[in-house]
Amino acid sequence: MPSCCDVEMTSSLSLPDGDNTAEFCILTFADLELKDHGPSPPEGHLKAELDARARKKYACAKKKAFALFVKAKEVVADTCCPMSACQRAISWRCCQETFKDLTGIHRHVSALHSGDVGQQTSVILKQMARSVSVTSSPVSSADETSRPSRPLYRSQEMFQKLPDTSHIDINEMTSDSEPGHVLLYYCYCEVADPQGLCDWQKALCQHLHLTGKVRIASEGINGTVGGSKMAASLYVEAMLSHPLFKGILTREDFKTSAGGAHCFTDLRVGVFEEIVPMGINPQKVSYKETGIRLTPKEFHLEVEKYLSQGNKGQADTILLDCRNFYESKIGHFQGSLAPDIRKFSYFPTYVDENLDLFRGKRILMYCTGGIRCERGSAYLRSKGVCKGVYHLKGGIHKYLEEFPEGFYRGKLFVFDERYSISSNGDVISACRYCGMLWDQYRLCSTQPCRQLVLACPQCQLKGFTACCPLCQKKGLALASAPSGLSFKEECECTGTRRQVPVERI
Repeated sequence: MPSCCDVEMTSSLSLPDGDNTAEFCILTFADLELKDHGPSPPEGHLKAELDARARKKYACAKKKAFALFVKAKEVVADTCCPMSACQRAISWRCCQETFKDLTGIHRHVSALHSGDVGQQTSVILKQMARSVSVTSSPVSSADETSRPSRPLYRSQEMFQKLPDTSHIDINEMTSDSEPGHVLLYYCYCEVADPQGLCDWQKALCQHLHLTGKVRIASEGINGTVGGSKMAASLYVEAMLSHPLFKGILTREDFKTSAGGAHCFTDLRVGVFEEIVPMGINPQKVSYKETGIRLTPKEFHLEVEKYLSQGNKGQADTILLDCRNFYESKIGHFQGSLAPDIRKFSYFPTYVDENLDLFRGKRILMYCTGGIRCERGSAYLRSKGVCKGVYHLKGGIHKYLEEFPEGFYRGKLFVFDERYSISSNGDVISACRYCGMLWDQYRLCSTQPCRQLVLACPQCQLKGFTACCPLCQKKGLALASAPSGLSFKEECECTGTRRQVPVERI
């Protein structure tokens, strides 16, 4: 087994030519080799030299992470003037602010996104660790390290040509004057080079002026992006033509809704351990062990049968919503069990704490687009207590396309600036303060709380804009307090809710 001294690690992120802030660099631990290859310098001198080299290498990775974060915020618009050839006007968009020069966006990122940059730096280092090249001959210093002829992460299949948009008017690619599309999709497959796919995704989305979120892992890809109808169409075609997804990803796997680039604040593409954060290593619970997929029509018939049998049917079957509580609060299938959990990473513990509830039962599972059910059903099956585990293929999104007035009532929560989309007129949730029927979420007005709150317009006019009375008091205190005062994200909403509820049988 090679030691860290034998490992050479290559940076796995690239920028377009001309970005001097992120030059390609080689990080190697070969110069940390302490084997006796010759006369050794004094111990103190050696330690200082190694510390300096380590700092230099970390700084290089952090510099690249910073540059890529800034690059992801770039917005390019073609402007023509009579005095010169067509030029590219570049600005940067972040946190709903527009920056016209690099100095402004650099200061903004340094002040508000140091954590994001640090996280991306860690991702870069982890990806470099996965793309190691073991050298059989020792290297005495970093200066003697020979650079590879090509970046180690670049496999041929990951770098496909971007769609040709030269014949398309720029306004057709970026215009928000008419509704665009938001795409939701996932694909479980073996990805040998996650970082290479990540780089291609970033380039593709930027090329098509798309915003959104894309998670990539060795187990596949999970994304939701928004843009013009033309851009969304070109994105789908590019994905379907990619060698990695041919024969696996289909046009039907893309769920489409009205929206556009404005539905997301920015573009975030990254490499993670899981494409949906369940908190379980994919090698321990694999998507390959998923439950039985049911088409929307098959699922509809199962729910119809389940509801028609009343208590008898419900004694044998559980209709399980594996989303978070704030999602099921504004919309769910009739007769479903909706766990009061805040994150999907709590779902495995919820299953463990309620095994007797599932013992000997048929489980019908559903979620927004199907991805959480893929691994959630696999985890439930791994416990060996259920009579059978089934889940809705394509999720609620696909079900509503076929049965807009079916057994799902209320809004469908989505993870973007819209918060929800609707297929029927039902409102099943209420205002937090007055109890009036209301299902339009907004963020708690008290910083840094990130809870969602249902507050009707009348209550908002009265000043009730926080998620709970405690946060309301915090907000008033912050408004009258000197700058610099802050509170933790702890309130009645988080303090009174059990992280993992135990259901009554």
